[in-house]
Amino acid sequence: MKRPAVKANPAKKYCHTALTHEVRIIGGVFKRSKLPVADKPGLRPTPNRVRETLFNWLGQDLTGWRCLDVFAGSGALGFEAASRGAKEVRLVEHDAALVVQLQRTQTQLKANGVQVVHGDGLAVLRQTPARTLDLVLLDPPFDSDLFEMALAASAQVLAATGWIYLEAPTRWTDERLQAAGLAVHRYLRAGAVHAHLLKRVDATPPPDNDPTVTATRCMP
Repeated sequence: MKRPAVKANPAKKYCHTALTHEVRIIGGVFKRSKLPVADKPGLRPTPNRVRETLFNWLGQDLTGWRCLDVFAGSGALGFEAASRGAKEVRLVEHDAALVVQLQRTQTQLKANGVQVVHGDGLAVLRQTPARTLDLVLLDPPFDSDLFEMALAASAQVLAATGWIYLEAPTRWTDERLQAAGLAVHRYLRAGAVHAHLLKRVDATPPPDNDPTVTATRCMP
């Protein structure tokens, strides 16, 4: 017997654009909380291993810190900072749909120290008062030309003992960072991700016995 033809459902053809996956906060008071990740081109949350290493570098306890997540995306980096006690975390995102999701997550977590800003991350950086931030989180789209401008602006707003986290498709050396007045403190590579912890060149160096002195680490 010939089976009747099954008509295609037009809605199903495009349903993949609405799918999401999740990442989890890996430490602090929001540990194991799920963050939805929209299926959008170029949106790639920082891998778990890299986030874990970053906050090991920073010492885990960010109590009282003032942080800016310049290209927030899923908000994974900013919410990790808030989870570890940061006093103020601004998540800046230009995509309206992602802003709505970030606001929803902020409400669900009751993350009172988190402020979601709908706007241009570079513009927000340039409007931030000088020397006022303890941590700037930079994870621009890998195919963008925003890296140099974002690093230069970040150096201006960084407190003397502050840090910049830079995630990029290539490694940045001290020579490459010299124009922004920055230097590499820690570095690792995890697949296609090059992760850097940067400091101002005029920052007070850590003591000789500080376990966070400059090191290079590679991950497969």
